[in-house]
Amino acid sequence: MTRFSAAVSDSSDDERDVHMVQDFKKSPVRSPPKRPEDQNAEAGSEEDIGVDQESDEESSEEDSSSDMQEDPAPTRSRLARNHILTADSDDETDDGSENSSSHSTSSSESDVDASAQREDVSVIPWARQVGVDAQKMHVMQTSLFRIPEEAVAIKAMNRATRPQFKLPSTVRRKHSRDSIGDGLRVDSQERASFAHDIEPPTYRPSRKYARVEISASAVAGCEDSLVDAGLAFGRSFRVGWGPGGTLVHLGRLCAPSSLIDTSANSSVITKTIVPLFAGSHKEANVRLSRLLQHHLSKTPIVKDESGIPFADPSIELDFSSFVSLYPSSDHSDEQSLFRLGCALFDSVDLHLTPEITVDVRNRISAVRRKAALSDWLEEAVGHLVDADLKKHASDDSAACIYTLLTGNQIEKACEVAMDNGYIKLATLISQASGDFEFREDLTEQIQLWREQRIDVHIGESTRKIYAILAGILDIVEGSKASGLEQCSDVDPIKGLDWKRTFGLHLWFSEPMDAPISQVFESYNRSRQESPFRVSPPLPSYLEPASEPLPFNVPTPSPSDALFSLIRLHADPACSLSQALSPLSFGPSPGDYSLSWHLYIILSRCMRIRDFADRTDPGRRRDAMDDDNEQDQHEGHSPSADLLASSYAHQLEQLDMLQEAVFVLLHIEGSAGREKAIKDLLHRSADKLDEWMCSGILGSLKIPIAWVNEARAVYAIYEDKVFEAYQLYLNAGLYQQAHDLAVVELAPEAVIRQDLDLLISLFERIANQTVDGWHTRGKVYMDYAHAMTRIPELHASLTEQAVPDAVEEQELDNFTRTVPRLINILPDVLSNSSDPRHKVALAEMISGLTAVLDIVKPLALSQSQIKLTAIDKATKLRHIQTTFFEKYMRSIQAS
Repeated sequence: MTRFSAAVSDSSDDERDVHMVQDFKKSPVRSPPKRPEDQNAEAGSEEDIGVDQESDEESSEEDSSSDMQEDPAPTRSRLARNHILTADSDDETDDGSENSSSHSTSSSESDVDASAQREDVSVIPWARQVGVDAQKMHVMQTSLFRIPEEAVAIKAMNRATRPQFKLPSTVRRKHSRDSIGDGLRVDSQERASFAHDIEPPTYRPSRKYARVEISASAVAGCEDSLVDAGLAFGRSFRVGWGPGGTLVHLGRLCAPSSLIDTSANSSVITKTIVPLFAGSHKEANVRLSRLLQHHLSKTPIVKDESGIPFADPSIELDFSSFVSLYPSSDHSDEQSLFRLGCALFDSVDLHLTPEITVDVRNRISAVRRKAALSDWLEEAVGHLVDADLKKHASDDSAACIYTLLTGNQIEKACEVAMDNGYIKLATLISQASGDFEFREDLTEQIQLWREQRIDVHIGESTRKIYAILAGILDIVEGSKASGLEQCSDVDPIKGLDWKRTFGLHLWFSEPMDAPISQVFESYNRSRQESPFRVSPPLPSYLEPASEPLPFNVPTPSPSDALFSLIRLHADPACSLSQALSPLSFGPSPGDYSLSWHLYIILSRCMRIRDFADRTDPGRRRDAMDDDNEQDQHEGHSPSADLLASSYAHQLEQLDMLQEAVFVLLHIEGSAGREKAIKDLLHRSADKLDEWMCSGILGSLKIPIAWVNEARAVYAIYEDKVFEAYQLYLNAGLYQQAHDLAVVELAPEAVIRQDLDLLISLFERIANQTVDGWHTRGKVYMDYAHAMTRIPELHASLTEQAVPDAVEEQELDNFTRTVPRLINILPDVLSNSSDPRHKVALAEMISGLTAVLDIVKPLALSQSQIKLTAIDKATKLRHIQTTFFEKYMRSIQAS
């Protein structure tokens, strides 16, 4: 059988079909051998003896050999599908007979069907040979076995589809270019056989723009352009954040939909301070200083296992401790937030004896917490109730009673009802939040009014009062009559904010003994089912009466922080990541102050809830855990570290450096905590005066080495190199001090010929482990020792009648050391752009050459060292001394 090579090419489907037809015409078609007695019977169905192209493509070499022995039985479906291919290849069969072709084209369909009925080709030849009835064999084969038609169909279904790589509609050229994004063509791949599938090619995304080297760039040589800042700083500048909320950018900051009249293609680089607080910096400074000072008073600073200072808040830091910071007359959102946390999460002293069971304790605790939540909610909505009362007319007593009920002011509502003659209504109000029978009676009364069409004569506020007392917060339908008896529907919660709506669920809708979680679920369900009726828990700055914001609020809108705290208590599956969004606390998306304080209380102190990315949230801390400090913090949360870094960034903008360092001390990882504090000190090194350093080193216990390192970096920036060198030494950073002395200080000391200063620069570093000490710093010390000691030894040996052996040995060591020093000095002072290095190199080589010529002039010539960077006078004197020494030795030798 002729094999076809399967290839994944660039040709289209139509081209592939044409190629298949051409290949079929070129390949010879094998016809199975016929028995002499069957030739006449099979002459009328010559079309059935065509070639099933798909079957040939599926078969292997063994199948080809078996086809020579058995008679395949093509089906009519195959004949119909491959009729064109069979008709085109009739003249290319093996027997070359023209009779079968002419017979098949001239015979009618009825003859073909009759021949097929007389002789069923699906019956295998050996069945007729043994004398089995063909019709009976066909029935048995159909009932018990798969007939060839089914086998071929199943084989075609199970055949693996050849993977094809489809080009996108945008690619229209046959030879595409990678440079413009059309590099999606696939090279042809040939496989060994159809049994081996070709894996789909790997998708390679096009890259329209590629980074070029600076040498090939059109910007090369134009880096000092002052007209186009993008051209000048294109390779080194991008929009980015700086310290203190500084944003460096081109053009003007605007929203995506804003219309601007200026272009970003300008030479002006703008530095903008992005405000991270909603109010003024002065107000934020006072507010955050109060919170952080209280936090510091309850947080000891200890050292962790790595010796890095770490802030470990105590269990005394709870919501009630923060509530004490605010006066009773303060009704701010911040004070309300801590009061709510105190009601929901702080420990409750039940004053129970130890014999009380746990179930009873939990039940009493739940009742106490619900009562505390009710008290907080009454106070939180008190100013809203008073504002609505001022809007109502004095003669509309029913509206005033309804407004008082929305704030759970039962006593005042009863007084207003009695003052206006509603004695029975006052009696009902006094029974608010009663049992189920009381609510059912009021529900039946409302239904009776609607059935008897009396509600049209009752005021809307009165109907709202009865609905609230009955625990009905859905729409109360009016009587559906016509004319004067038609009554409109009443919505009891229409126009109420989310706090009062939640309060109606807490005070009237749910049973008195229902837990907070059930009340929360009731409000949340009604909010989701009727989003247009029930007010969503939006923050105060998103309320309709608030001022418009300078930015678009993200969708979905953030929830109020108060609602998030209630959700944390009611929903155990709620994570801090869902509750501590900055937009829940204020209009600034970068204000993480309250988010961080709540995280510290809920996670680090109380161990109630944590971020979802913490590996091990730990356990709640109790008083018995005070002695076990090792097990109080387990796992690590990147979200917690990011929250602390964001808050410290805000404090840095307010120039509250000590407070920012204190917040960074709460970062859990030792390495990250150290790096964050050091980076902060480096950015704020100009503010590290004596008062600031005393607070950082004293209260926060920051190592003095960190402060000195930051001050040293700033001293280098101020070009105070020697001060930076001393600060590095005081910080114990000998490597930095060594590098600074080698590059900056030592060359100046050499030029001044101050050998004592040169020695003192490296004395404290000599006994420390410093990279490059023997090839850099020690070279300067050896130079200073050689310049001072060689003249002294020479003078001493000259004056002595009998030379001292120790001094001679020391002098001999110097004569061998000095040539090596001269050889490595160019590598030590290798900065050719610094004139100090050039002058110092010439001075050191000249001095060493001069002192060496005094004691041993031939030492340099014997060492074969080339004198570079030496002045002409010294070089001439060295040549004279060398030749004179050689001349004297030649005379002595002669």
